[in-house]
Amino acid sequence: GSHTQLEDMAPRIVEHPTDVLVSKGEPATLSCKVEGRPAPVVEWYKDGERVETDREDPRSHRTLLPGGSLFFLRILHGRRGKPDEGVYVCVARNYLGEATSRNASLEVAGE
Repeated sequence: GSHTQLEDMAPRIVEHPTDVLVSKGEPATLSCKVEGRPAPVVEWYKDGERVETDREDPRSHRTLLPGGSLFFLRILHGRRGKPDEGVYVCVARNYLGEATSRNASLEVAGE
């Protein structure tokens, strides 16, 4: 049949996040660019747990950018732990399926 531009397609990740090393209190971005039709919903997971962004919690310091990247206003890091440090993956889903990015680690630079 004729191939139209408007066929639905399963998500795919066209830009994967890469490892980042950030100083605490600095902003950071984990890139993720996705394609698909209908436009995939993007979620981020850190060490297997879903990452909450300002969509769920308006006070969150993490924002999901329109393209799918995860932006940190500032990296949180305290004596009691490093809540932002860990291994992140970006997952894009639509009704046709889902795509998972490569793992990217976010490390907070030493004190």
